[in-house]
Amino acid sequence: MMNRFQRVRATAFLTLKGLWHRMTVGARVMVVDGDKVLLIRHTYVPGWQFPGGGVGPGETFEEAGARETLEETGYRVTGPMELFGLYHNTSPVTNRDHVAFYVAKSFNFEFERKPDYEIAEVGWFDRHNLPEKVTPATSQRIDEYFDGVEKRSIWGY
Repeated sequence: MMNRFQRVRATAFLTLKGLWHRMTVGARVMVVDGDKVLLIRHTYVPGWQFPGGGVGPGETFEEAGARETLEETGYRVTGPMELFGLYHNTSPVTNRDHVAFYVAKSFNFEFERKPDYEIAEVGWFDRHNLPEKVTPATSQRIDEYFDGVEKRSIWGY
């Protein structure tokens, strides 16, 4: 158990370290129903992809992934998710992002997700008939999961 001084010192150190490294962490979830996967299309970035987002303070990767899945799709993950992999997300925007990728097979439909300023569309797609403009990272993870293609360490856009 840390005393008050140790807690303050650790908090200051970790905060400064985080600001210095400017690293972000996120979670994405592939919701699977047989051969179908649940995908979203954002309004502010191109392509169909898995639901997900940043991990908030006090939140685990799994909690963040489940929360983002519900917020972005209207589906609630109801059971434990399988951690499929950890990826370095190198994008045109940053090279300091890391993604924990989960697979969820147990879920409930909670509400219909209407298009808004963040999410343009939500849909279920057969893994053999993905929509046009699916992101390369999404296609790669589907191949890795369903077809046993060798996992890459880079998320890939």
